[in-house]
Amino acid sequence: MNRLRFLLARTLRDEGTLQRLSVPESEVMAQLAGKSVALIGNARSLAEGQRGAEIDAADLVIRINRAPMPSAVSHGTRTDILALATSIPQADLDRLGPARVLWMSHKRKRLPFAIAASPGFHLPELSHFNRLKAELGAPPTTGLMLIDLLSRSHAREIRLYGFDFFTTLSLSGRRTAEQVPHDFAAERAFVQALMARDHRFAQIAAT
Repeated sequence: MNRLRFLLARTLRDEGTLQRLSVPESEVMAQLAGKSVALIGNARSLAEGQRGAEIDAADLVIRINRAPMPSAVSHGTRTDILALATSIPQADLDRLGPARVLWMSHKRKRLPFAIAASPGFHLPELSHFNRLKAELGAPPTTGLMLIDLLSRSHAREIRLYGFDFFTTLSLSGRRTAEQVPHDFAAERAFVQALMARDHRFAQIAAT
């Protein structure tokens, strides 16, 4: 698909055309199957620990948005999959070097052509966002959407790093919990309930 056709589809919110740029979810699930996964959130608390080597030892490392990495000691160095809900400078893409990019936002008009045209690009169906929004009573964060995706996969082990549900704010910005449209108490309850029934998941403290 050329850029002009993409821009037209994005402007018209032509989901069917945009989905043709995406690899099927089954391809992403096949990549996850049987793997140990480190999902890295952007909580500031992670920078206080020394989990980097542990993160890099996972079969797959998934990071979120601009994925600030203050130190290899705290955050590791690898990025196999990058999940975006916002545009990202090319310098950050070059720094992270993901093999696959997922566009998690329901705001299709923000999807950059370069991301949509990248190898292995995946665009999750809007039904997942809408289901989680109804369950939480608020739009889900990118992190929660990834947790939900991983829960539907056959990954062997899923370890969550840098998820404290805005207790220490985010490394990627200065906004407080009250300044973003998410319900972090609802997300914390969602994850705790998931971990209680799905023992592949573990929430890892920073230290």
